[in-house]
Amino acid sequence: MDESHYLVPTATLDFDHPEVMSFIEEHTSDGSHARDNSVALYYAVRDLFRYDPYRIELTVPGIRASATLEKGYGWCVSKAVLLAACCRGAGIPARLGFGDVRNHLSTSRMREWMQTDIFYWHGFTEILLEGRWLKATPAFNLALCKRFRISPLEFNGVADSIFHPFDEDGNRHMEYVNGRGHFADLPLEQIRKTFASKYKKLIGHESSNFENDVNQENSFKVSST
Repeated sequence: MDESHYLVPTATLDFDHPEVMSFIEEHTSDGSHARDNSVALYYAVRDLFRYDPYRIELTVPGIRASATLEKGYGWCVSKAVLLAACCRGAGIPARLGFGDVRNHLSTSRMREWMQTDIFYWHGFTEILLEGRWLKATPAFNLALCKRFRISPLEFNGVADSIFHPFDEDGNRHMEYVNGRGHFADLPLEQIRKTFASKYKKLIGHESSNFENDVNQENSFKVSST
């Protein structure tokens, strides 16, 4: 099967950008196995870029891999784009996977904006290793997982890395409710249409701080127990 279309740069998976190329070189080794390099890239993207769903940009300049690298933060889709781009740049076939998830862990501000607990077009990366497509979800960085009391998602290059259904206290965390398939490039127009239909208040809240909201709400929960 020809997988060459999963190895080329695109407008969003711009691994040919000098800064992305430097990032790939920093976190991979020419002598390493593809699995080892994919794992190293996964953890670099997961933990070096803060998860921030308050600052969503649905434009090519705002969501491409080089933009996330420059900003130092992203949301599930932009971080999946960055990981896929890095894998391709390291010679590892990669594509984007999407699904709708019910998220039981969010902030009150986020729930107000979304008016639903469904996250449409939740993004992850699919990586081809030894003939198998593996799901890798680099969205939540380690520090955020600790605040939310959820186990961080690990990736070993052998099994899928997808969200746990429960947090460390046994409460509901994530439910996958609908698969949207996989794509060689970002289906940006489809995502825009869904967001415009489902989320009336979500876009354009750069003045709000996701980490501050998380810290405040978690502090309140701890003080109330």
